[in-house]
Amino acid sequence: MTFTSTRWSLEALFPALDSPELESGFTELEARVGEFEKFRADLTPDIDPEHFMDILSATEETSRLAYRLYGFAGLSFAADTQDQKTMSLLGRIQQFMAELQNRSLFFSLWWKDLDDENANRLMQISGDYRYYLEVMRNFKPHTLTEAEEKIINIKDVTGAQALVTLYDAITNRYVFKVEVDGETRELTRGELMAHVRGSDPDLRAAAYRELYRVYGDDGPILGQMYQTLVRDWRNENVNLRRFANPISARNLNNDIPNEAVDALLDVCQKNAVIFQRYFRIKARLLGMERLRRYDVYAPIAKSDKKYDFDTAAEMVLDSFNAFDPKVANLARRVFEDNHLDSEIRKGKQSGAFCWSVVPDLTPWVKLNYQGNADDVATMAHELGHAIHAMLAGHHTLFTFHSSLPLAETASTFGEMMLIDKLMAEEPDETVRRDMLFRQVDDAYATIMRQAFFALFEKQAHEMVQNNASVDEIAAAYFENLKSQFGDAVEVSDEFKWEWVSIPHIYHTPFYVYAYAFGQLLVLSLYQQFKAEGEAFKPKYLKILSAGGSEAPARILSEAGIDIRSAAFWQGGFDVLDKLVTQLEAM
Repeated sequence: MTFTSTRWSLEALFPALDSPELESGFTELEARVGEFEKFRADLTPDIDPEHFMDILSATEETSRLAYRLYGFAGLSFAADTQDQKTMSLLGRIQQFMAELQNRSLFFSLWWKDLDDENANRLMQISGDYRYYLEVMRNFKPHTLTEAEEKIINIKDVTGAQALVTLYDAITNRYVFKVEVDGETRELTRGELMAHVRGSDPDLRAAAYRELYRVYGDDGPILGQMYQTLVRDWRNENVNLRRFANPISARNLNNDIPNEAVDALLDVCQKNAVIFQRYFRIKARLLGMERLRRYDVYAPIAKSDKKYDFDTAAEMVLDSFNAFDPKVANLARRVFEDNHLDSEIRKGKQSGAFCWSVVPDLTPWVKLNYQGNADDVATMAHELGHAIHAMLAGHHTLFTFHSSLPLAETASTFGEMMLIDKLMAEEPDETVRRDMLFRQVDDAYATIMRQAFFALFEKQAHEMVQNNASVDEIAAAYFENLKSQFGDAVEVSDEFKWEWVSIPHIYHTPFYVYAYAFGQLLVLSLYQQFKAEGEAFKPKYLKILSAGGSEAPARILSEAGIDIRSAAFWQGGFDVLDKLVTQLEAM
């Protein structure tokens, strides 16, 4: 088949925003919750196991419909953040979901409060629901009364969720003006960021300056939005739910022990010097005394090679096929079902993602494809997410999504498979050399940059608690950058506003360490693949097929990985250290 850059189809969810089927979905969901409420009286400690399973099944079926409605609204909004009907639908479904969640809240509260003996009795017969039930009970120490939980659900719709939607609507309407080839052009953020990896040093600097000029103009407002979201996070998770600190709430959501996250971030800090060495190599090869922050992603060779969409899709699928034809066929489904939106459009959400709505539907993938090597790697990355979800599609709705840290496994592995293919087949030595440097660029972006974002978030959450101003938070972020780069990179003042341009810290506090977790994990797994060959593949596919049906630490322990061990995380940096040493010798 020929692959073309298109807008996705959401027909597998609902035909259109104004379709009768969408309205029927709301009506049916309301009826399902009404039926579910009748189970409240049946929830006793000695409940019959078969009836308990019927209740779980009803919970899942109701949630499937809710996920389809929310997925349709969310994907429609990502495709056009400025469409008023879509924004209204998103607000409507968020309100509707909060109300329905409140009406079915009694089940999770009963389950968390159930004695251990009866809970264990029911978990033993619960099949693939077992881990879902186990995770719920993990939150028992942090659960409030039914009335309090209901207030939080309603409050989030007009509070945190509304602020995040507003942040997206504001920042995705930004237009950036940069002079390119003697002509001033209006660009989306995606189009602008293509220039920061280009070979023209003046254009790289101009792109960054324009990015943070626009965000910086709104910095005080965006910063206040962030402060409010941080206060909301603390009010709920520390003050009400009694988590030890803000990040521990995310860690429990990920089912990752606090000590594992501490070990990861500590090892990342200690290894910042590896990337500082790398940036000195780059400066030397670019003929600079010291790298500017503008030049962190600069290509070493002027190989601004472009890949048309069809070529890129074939390259990615071929690299997946070389690993396992089953993996390639799963990725191909995203194209065949027209679940990929790759066009560049004003109003379309920037960046890229994969959204796995329900287990039985092919995931949707959003790209902003412009033909650069990075865009090809992003395609491999997001299709890796889709493969992960489809391999785990035999699990329940509640257990097919992997936890955030493991969610980056297939995506990052997919990128590495693509790079291997490109390195083996690319005839142009300058392009191959550039790819080698891009590997380390991407490792920096995925590991060190994200780890330092997480360290900044920890600091910022404490600063907001101590009434720091937006300017003080911006100054702290600037110090974070200087600590990260040392004396290897010159950081210009406008980068103090970079933090207000990072959607993840608004959408999902402390999400970002999942990238460092995933990349370092994949470096370890990829070394095993190179050493073991075919024998490695079943073990790897088993990790992906597990989805979210087991705790991440247990899934990885079967592959001989101890995520609490600093030595394990150091192993990933040892791989990078060898690569940088090779580059130093070139």
